[in-house]
Amino acid sequence: MFNLSRRLSAGLLVFMLSISGSAQPAAKNPSAVRPAKIILDTDIGDDIDDAFALALALRSPELNILGITTAWGDTKLRARMVDRFLMETGHSEIPVAEGIITKSAIPFTQAKWAEAGPNGRSHQPAIDFILQQIQKYPGEVTLVCIGPLTNVGAAIARDPDNFHRVKQVVLMGGSVRRGYGDLGYTAPHGPDPEYNIISDIPAAKALFGSGVPIAVMPVDSTQLFFDEVKQQVLFRQSTPLSDALTLLYHQWGQQTPTLFDAMAVAYAVQPSLCPTQTLHIVVDDKGYTRETPGTGNAEVCLDSSSDRFFAFFMPRVLAPIAENPDLGK
Repeated sequence: MFNLSRRLSAGLLVFMLSISGSAQPAAKNPSAVRPAKIILDTDIGDDIDDAFALALALRSPELNILGITTAWGDTKLRARMVDRFLMETGHSEIPVAEGIITKSAIPFTQAKWAEAGPNGRSHQPAIDFILQQIQKYPGEVTLVCIGPLTNVGAAIARDPDNFHRVKQVVLMGGSVRRGYGDLGYTAPHGPDPEYNIISDIPAAKALFGSGVPIAVMPVDSTQLFFDEVKQQVLFRQSTPLSDALTLLYHQWGQQTPTLFDAMAVAYAVQPSLCPTQTLHIVVDDKGYTRETPGTGNAEVCLDSSSDRFFAFFMPRVLAPIAENPDLGK
């Protein structure tokens, strides 16, 4: 009879082999397909899923990360956190821009790790950076927004004509038919006001009324639980990326992350992971994302496969850097 530790080790090995065999590997020759230009707008440092989303972006050669902009709350400290994450994972060349500082009632759980990052670096304002990149690459820039939409709303207000030249906005946000905790096992309780939307309702209204192409990854399809088995697989690795994620997870201080934000990055790489349907979405005054009659203004993913997502996600964040020399470029 095996003891518990041997059983766990065997289970981890089987899990790693199964996801490696079932997932589509990263492209061997990224130059054969032109990488998609993205800007990642993130409120990294509160919940842990932003760090996992950033990790996936860095390990996806299909993406050309033009820059990372910080959103909501202490955007200056968030920028410092991104600086450290990029430095420790070998991506210091990626520009970082600071978003609009706001009040936030959410604890900055990973503040100590952020405060140990590079100090004294100057960062361009996020609004300037976003609009400059859209102007430089008209019709080519995808904004991947995984935090409150304050920066996006400000960019629309400042230069709506230029903002309309964005290729698309991929958004983790909203709750359309199912809310938090609705996993399909019981009768749904209906949608909830979702954090990224309700934090800045005017900005969300501006985005959904802007007329630009929007792909929405709402709560309905993003409740992806990074359970203990997957944690053990990742945390046993010894790479700069896994070390950073491990430390941030422990500072976050909770048990099971839900990788809401990582699905938005995954969709930017491989849209089939979260199939969408065209809906007309209106943001109401209470922060609900209402499905209403009318011409569609968003492609919305209402369901996804957790197994397919993690079969895509895990091999990328587990792979040694040496096997993926072009990642993040």
